[in-house]
Amino acid sequence: MRLAIIPARGGSKRIPRKNIKPFAGKPMIAYAIEAARACGLFDRVLVTTDDDEIAGIARQHGAEVPFMRPAELSDDHAGTVPVIAHAIQACAALGWQAAQVCCIYPGVPLLRVADLRAAHALLDAGDADYAFTVAPFPAAVQRALRRGADGKMAPFQPEYVRTRTQDLEPGYYDAGQFYWGTAEAWLRGQSPHENGKGLVIPEWRAVDIDTPDDWRRAELSFHAFAAAED
Repeated sequence: MRLAIIPARGGSKRIPRKNIKPFAGKPMIAYAIEAARACGLFDRVLVTTDDDEIAGIARQHGAEVPFMRPAELSDDHAGTVPVIAHAIQACAALGWQAAQVCCIYPGVPLLRVADLRAAHALLDAGDADYAFTVAPFPAAVQRALRRGADGKMAPFQPEYVRTRTQDLEPGYYDAGQFYWGTAEAWLRGQSPHENGKGLVIPEWRAVDIDTPDDWRRAELSFHAFAAAED
C-alpha cells in the first residue's frame, strides 16, 4: 500500500492558522490534498493533525483523518520523521500496511503532480530509501560570505575566493515540498537528507512560506504561473 501523509498541526506561530488560511481562493492545505489525489499513486491520502478545524477542512477536500496526532508530536520541536513514523504505526493499527509513504507538506501551492510521479520513480529504482525535490542555490555556496558585528565581510571558505564560479560544484537545497520514502526507512528514523535522492526542480517552484511577505510573494507567483499556463 502507498500512503500520502500530510502533517498539519494547528499551532503555526509566524503565520497563524497557516495550514488552512485561504490562499488564492481555497485553504492552503487543499493544494497538497488535491495534488496527492490527482497523481494516481496513493491508496489513501491522510492528514495527521492535532486540530479539529484542520481535520474538518481536510475531510471536506477529500483527505482522510482516521486518528488525531498526540500533543507530544504537535509542538514546535516535533520533527517530520517521528510524526510520519507515528502515522504509519497508527495506520498499521487500522490494518493499513504501508510499503511506501510520501510525506507531503501542507504549504505547497506550487507542487506539481509530475514531480510527485518523477520522485516516486527515483524511489522505485530501489537504490535509495527516500526521494525528494531539491532546487539549485542561486549562487555558489562555496563563495558565501559572513558578516561580523562591525559590518565587515569575510568568506566562509577562503580557499575558494579566487576560484571561478563556473568551476565550483553546484549546491542544492531541500525544496520543502515532500519526501517519498519506504515505510521501513521512516520507522527506522532515517534522515531523508542522508539517505535520499534529489529530483531537481527550478528555483522558482521552491517556495518556502514562513512570513506574511513570503505568503504575498507566493500568491503573486501562483497567479503569474497560472496565467502563463492558460
